[in-house]
Formats: sequence, structure tokens, C-alpha cells
Amino acid sequence: MPAKKSKKGPTKGSGGKGKRSLEGKSGTLPAKERHWYQGKQRARAANRAEPGGLPGARNERRGEGADLLIGRNPVVEALRAGMPATRLFLSNSLDPDDRVNEAAKLAGSQGVDIVEVNRTDLDRRCESNGLPDATHQGIVLQVRPYQYWAPEGLLDAARESDTPPLIVMLDGVTDPHNLGAIARSAAAFNAHGIVIPERRSASVNMTAWKTSAGTLARLPVAQATNLTRALDAFKKAGLFVVGLDAEGDTQLPELELATGPLVIVVGSEGKGLSRLVREACDVVASIPIGGAESLNASVAAGVALYEVARRRGASA
Repeated sequence: MPAKKSKKGPTKGSGGKGKRSLEGKSGTLPAKERHWYQGKQRARAANRAEPGGLPGARNERRGEGADLLIGRNPVVEALRAGMPATRLFLSNSLDPDDRVNEAAKLAGSQGVDIVEVNRTDLDRRCESNGLPDATHQGIVLQVRPYQYWAPEGLLDAARESDTPPLIVMLDGVTDPHNLGAIARSAAAFNAHGIVIPERRSASVNMTAWKTSAGTLARLPVAQATNLTRALDAFKKAGLFVVGLDAEGDTQLPELELATGPLVIVVGSEGKGLSRLVREACDVVASIPIGGAESLNASVAAGVALYEVARRRGASA
């Protein structure tokens, strides 16, 4: 019977045999150029310390699950705008350029974790997020769940400002493009925030983020379980409620309430204002137009917000 062979021990004098396997792959940034790793532990700690979607937001509620933003230009623009993100994924085989370097620097300065993964892993992450055919260009930004305000917190913040409260409420607006566009107009004309219902409404998702051109990083959005109760609370606090509808009893240029504390309610894209919300309005205003049956919800909101800003500027 042959003698039993002993286990093979460690190979002596392997020298540079495994050296090639330790070398970086083509296109991998050398360690000395990975500037975003400097202070990485501090960045992670800062990221854990500020879980909110908006700095200083009060009475926040957790929104939907995390989403992914892909591509070099969109990721850079999102980080420039301060979009609340948790991780920046970079392919370990990408060819770095100015956009990749800027994205890494911005992420590092904002406390966003930076993770190097292989391209297959990025493909898998995009596919599991509903982006199977997406071209991520080796860079993916994971955005944390949006933190909604409560309506009463939004009112408190409006009262602390130097201008009369101006809040926009969306009654059944389901297109996130419209939500993003309305947020952009609201910020441009000094509104203090937006209120949306928890159900049957567009939410602050990636589409809304992109359409808002970064505005949603600064403009708070509140969720209300019941819009009519939220309107009653605003009215008790001294705000007037103006609904927008093509069949309104007052034309927008004649709106005398524009200079006071105000809630502007925008109806859904198809049905307009719901019955209960319409009944809760102090005034239902129409926008005089010609040559069209109605305006898109985001366009109507922009026109109304401009008129309010114009009237307030004239009375100042």
C-alpha cells in the first residue's frame, strides 16, 4: 500500500509569481490619485449623522426607497445641486475624465460613500432598479429616500421667513415631470414649499429630481394624509386658499388675495380640483387664455406664481 502523501505546505520562494495578479487592471486609478478616499471615515460619519433629505427639515417623514441616477453628466449635476445621496459607485475599469473626478470630489465633500465595483456589478444594480438597458458610463449615484416634511412644519418655516407665506398644494397631480416643473417655478417665485397627498400623487422620485433641475434639494415638500384637513389647518393659521380651475369665478389678474398669506392649489392633469378641495377654497381663480382649452398643470402653476410675485412686488 503506497504511503499516504502529506499535505502540501506553502510554496517557498514564490518570488514575483503572483505579482501580476496584484497589479491594477487597465484604467484603474492609482491609489495616489484616489483623492476621494482622503478622510473617508469622516465622510461616512457625516453621512450617518445627517439622514434627512433636507438640512434642518423638521417633522420629516420617510419617503420611497432609494433610487439610482446614472451617467456622468446627470450624476455631476445632481451632486452640484446637493441631491441627498448615500453612495457613488465607480467602475474600477472606467477611463476617468473631468466629470468623474468632479463627481468624486463633490461626493467626498458631501459625505457620500464612494465605492469601486466592477462593471458587471453596476449592470446588475441598474437592472434590479428597473434600468436594464441603461448606459451608466461606469458611474452610478444612489440617492437616499426623500424625507418629506409635515404640513405644519412647512407652515412654521414659512412664518419664519421675511415674506408672507406662499405654499403650493397639488391635488392629484400624478406626473412626476409636473411635480418637478412646479417645484422649479415655486422656487423661482419665492414659494415656501409644496404639499402633496400621500396617495394618488406623484412623489419625489428620480424623474421629479431631474425635472426640477436641483430645486428639490432646496425646496421642501410636505405630505398630507388628507388635503382638506391640511387646508383647514392652513386657513385657521390665517392663510387664504386659492384653487386654480378653468371654470373659476375670479380671473387671476383680479385676485386681491395675492398679496396676503396664500395657498395655491393646483388640480390634477385631467380632472382638475377634486370636489372637497374645491369646496375648501376661499376663491377659485381661472387663468384667462385664448386658443387652448386648458393649460398643463405645471404651466398653470407657473403663471399663477408669477402673478402672485408680480402683485406682491407692486405692493411692496
